[in-house]
Amino acid sequence: MKVRVVDGGRDLNAFIDLPYRLHAADPLWAPPLRIDTRSRLSRKKNPFFDEADATYFLAERDGEVVGRIAAIANRRHDRTYDDGVAFFGFFECVDDPAVAAALFEAASSWARERGYSRLRGPTSFSTNDECGLLVDGFDTPPTLMMPHNPGYYVRLVEGCGFIKSKDLWAFEGDVKTDQVPARAQRAAELIQKRQGLKIRALDRRSFSVEVERMKEAYNQAWESNWGFVSMSGREIDHMAAQFKPIYFPDLVPFVEIDGKIVGFGLAIPDLNEVLLANRSGRLFPAVLRLLWAVKRRKITRMRVLLLGVLPEYQGRGIDAVLWHWLWTCGLANGAHWAEAGWILEDNATMCNAAERMGFRHYKTYRLYERAIEAGVGAS
Repeated sequence: MKVRVVDGGRDLNAFIDLPYRLHAADPLWAPPLRIDTRSRLSRKKNPFFDEADATYFLAERDGEVVGRIAAIANRRHDRTYDDGVAFFGFFECVDDPAVAAALFEAASSWARERGYSRLRGPTSFSTNDECGLLVDGFDTPPTLMMPHNPGYYVRLVEGCGFIKSKDLWAFEGDVKTDQVPARAQRAAELIQKRQGLKIRALDRRSFSVEVERMKEAYNQAWESNWGFVSMSGREIDHMAAQFKPIYFPDLVPFVEIDGKIVGFGLAIPDLNEVLLANRSGRLFPAVLRLLWAVKRRKITRMRVLLLGVLPEYQGRGIDAVLWHWLWTCGLANGAHWAEAGWILEDNATMCNAAERMGFRHYKTYRLYERAIEAGVGAS
């Protein structure tokens, strides 16, 4: 068994292909579109690489790929925290501790050579992307942009000396009727009236202008969260371009006071409801089914991806107004179930807000880390 750097198109294809082989028999794994994964990994197409670097590794045994990992250096994280942390992501592995140990050693050596002292993950590529290892809640499929992994991954990672860094919670809400709870509606109306709030949907006709307004609000709303690293303008533009074909304007609400954005949310149809059946990950005909399902409002699940309030306006109930709006508009668009998150385990304000809206904590994702000098089997 050996671990080597991805070199060339054939290796990249093998890197992308591995999870489709490993998880082929898992009906709960939602295969991402291969073209999307390729674009994320591309240093030319993904603006994350404007201030970051990564190397991809393959583990091979007897000529067969049995594992993969990415070692990641995020310079924006370095400037924000100066904590000596490098990251790993895109971890996939057969159930073999020796393969996992070799992959983590390759990532650790890469990071050590660049002056880092700790390795944290999985983040693919950052906390603004898909991140965390599923450690609880294996019995349901993931929502869009959330990971799903076999239970043995937990044993492999912890067996290589990684310890918990932070847990990320996902909440589910299931509306059995065509109305959100009456108490939530009364609370939202009262908060709006008392504070002079205006809540509105994104203006589709001014999409690019709305995205510009969102950029500053996004980074301000999350700047105090553990591990948060601001997104560049190019990264937000890239994300907006990806969501544009599938978003509903009323699922992107803005809360304003005197014309100033003080909070906003973003919910998207859970495309995994369609992608679950696309086991190959090929673009066609899956993309046609996706667009048809979105246009006809046939998707019954949604993911509340973002819900943020500027720091100086937090604790004033604005989050409850956003929750109520998203639930109401989600129902209008055919969604009777939603996932909210992820939310940091110790973010009591947002966790309590989700529970007040009838959501319950149903999945846990974990970020792990270890000292690079410790090597395999130690923390």
